[in-house]
Amino acid sequence: MRTPHLPLSMFLSLVACAGSEQEPASMKHHDHHDPGKHGHHHPGGHDHAHHGGVHHDFSDAAEWSKRFDDPARDAWQKPDEIVKLLAIEPGMTVVDLGAGTGYFESRLATAVGPTGKVVALDPEANMVAFMRDRFEKAGVKNVEPRTCPLDSTGLPAASADRVLIVDTWHHIEKREVYAKHLANVLKSGGSVMIVDFTMETEKGPPKELRVPPEKLVAELRAGGLEARVVDESLPDQLVVVGKKAL
Repeated sequence: MRTPHLPLSMFLSLVACAGSEQEPASMKHHDHHDPGKHGHHHPGGHDHAHHGGVHHDFSDAAEWSKRFDDPARDAWQKPDEIVKLLAIEPGMTVVDLGAGTGYFESRLATAVGPTGKVVALDPEANMVAFMRDRFEKAGVKNVEPRTCPLDSTGLPAASADRVLIVDTWHHIEKREVYAKHLANVLKSGGSVMIVDFTMETEKGPPKELRVPPEKLVAELRAGGLEARVVDESLPDQLVVVGKKAL
């Protein structure tokens, strides 16, 4: 599941538990110590040898939280704008794929309200345990942290209104297949939002690992979603939304 949620230490090789420093497909030479290079926690969480990467240990979630949840990240990640673009309505079920230490969760929890639910997914068990403890202490009742497999969200069909994937999509392998999985998880009229680094920014993963917006749109369309690039003011990232037909 880039990583500054950071890390998403997430994703993968997967077809992805979608793929922030949350990690589907594998990271290659990423500096997980720089939230400007990673956003979420990838659902895969570790680099894979066939991509020339190295293993990163995300077991110390409290230490990673210092990077993933650094307030300085807000300036370029613009979490409030991202949540607004999701167009969440009270009572919805929102999935944060590659949630890492829970950078977006408080904002998402407020957006869905007490009758809604946020499902915070990450393949790293220690990250999930960290989130559970974090939100229990904060008294947040509508966030449900869960571990997820590397090749799936682990969620049933038609169970989510929104899926958020931050700094993670470029880590996913077999992204068109994963997009099809996401389409299955979405309810009719639901949408997935992918936030990832532009080709031009100096932040993020090596440029050869990034996904151009037109390719990202094509991958979501291949999964059966109506996809488009949306307007935003993020300085280093692009936003693509894929919607499931009614």
